Amino acid sequence: MPDPDPRAWSAQFLLMLESLRMGTTFSAGRRYARAGQVRSVTISTSIVTALVVDEDGETYRARIGVQAWTAADWARIDRVLAGNAIYAAKLLAGHLPDGLDQVLAGFGLSLFPQSLSEIVLDCSCPGWQKPCRHLTAACYVLAEEFDADPFAILRWRGRGRDEILDSLRAHRVSALGHIAARPATAHDRPAGRTTTGFWDAGPRLPRPQPPVPGAQRRSDAILDQLENLPLTAGRFDVTDLLRAAYHTVTDSEAGLPDRHDPRYRQRSAAHDDAPPSGPRGAATDPG
Repeated sequence: MPDPDPRAWSAQFLLMLESLRMGTTFSAGRRYARAGQVRSVTISTSIVTALVVDEDGETYRARIGVQAWTAADWARIDRVLAGNAIYAAKLLAGHLPDGLDQVLAGFGLSLFPQSLSEIVLDCSCPGWQKPCRHLTAACYVLAEEFDADPFAILRWRGRGRDEILDSLRAHRVSALGHIAARPATAHDRPAGRTTTGFWDAGPRLPRPQPPVPGAQRRSDAILDQLENLPLTAGRFDVTDLLRAAYHTVTDSEAGLPDRHDPRYRQRSAAHDDAPPSGPRGAATDPG
């Protein structure tokens, strides 16, 4: 078992334990861990359980307990993590953000126990000393688990990886939905940008001729002048697509029904088939 990288998550955990100055016990625990005498480690909310085989072949159960964070604690943590794009990206990529300790400190919490009073150590062996060599062996293997999967630290504190990521996604989707539902304001538009001239031809397109008095202006008229400038994308004629889009947008702005709606076409057909009205449509008396 290699010495822990001081930058690794496990280093904080082991430093607290080794500060107990129980050199002989920890030396024996490291030897057990390196020899593979820790047969299994199970991490669940608040409790880590390890099965450790002693030199005499007897298997003992070592348990390491901490206090899980409350639902209120997790709710505050979730909001901060979801609200910070860097934290969210790190978590979604399977890593714990480097600033997580500072976030937790703001809530009076910490990833790892800060003193022996914050941790419960128990072993089924007959020894009276706690931590015993079985417990210290379990701690070293647990530290390796934390470095291999940092989410195991949070699972120990009450939330598994899937729960954390699901909550993170839910918070971010909710935030995006809130932004999308917010009415646009003048502050949302870049300074100096208006819609004036949006429908005018650009510098590379032919300028439309002045309108003939009494003629009806069509939103897609500019497209009629593109016969020598075909616009295609693969097998699609972009001009036709633009024509439909121009009609839809301008009709919507004018409060008119969408002329591509089948109901509109039905109404238009009915109108065309109706007898003319007014003076020109007046019936004449054959007699």
